[in-house]
Amino acid sequence: MNSPADFEAQANRVAEYGPIHHAEMDSPYYLSNSAFDALRHVLHDVGGQAALPVKYEEKVEEDWEMSTYVTCECLGWRGVWNSEERRRAENDLGATLYFGLPYYARWITVAAKTLINKGLITPDELSAKIDEVRARSGGGNATGGQS
Repeated sequence: MNSPADFEAQANRVAEYGPIHHAEMDSPYYLSNSAFDALRHVLHDVGGQAALPVKYEEKVEEDWEMSTYVTCECLGWRGVWNSEERRRAENDLGATLYFGLPYYARWITVAAKTLINKGLITPDELSAKIDEVRARSGGGNATGGQS
């Protein structure tokens, strides 16, 4: 796939197999090569697919992004997770969140979910810490900006 049209065609083939759009298939199943490619496609695996028409811009990480990186690395050092678990948790966010959140926002989202799911913190503790950080940063949102 080398063009945006190829990417869109592949995305449409993938959508055909979603729970809402799929067509019933009788046994024995016959899958074309393109159907097989669509079925084995996973959200995060974009290798070999056409690049989306997004302009690349150099970016310097903001403080919250670097803090997120360090926090997630520390979670790994402390044995809470490893990089594969983090990546898997990102993939499990689903397409809307995976593509809708900035890179490090996905990291911190899955860190929070993992800590809660493993019983290391409670949702109330997380909420209280978010409120504390917001108050410390002058009432802005959790990324340090103004709400």
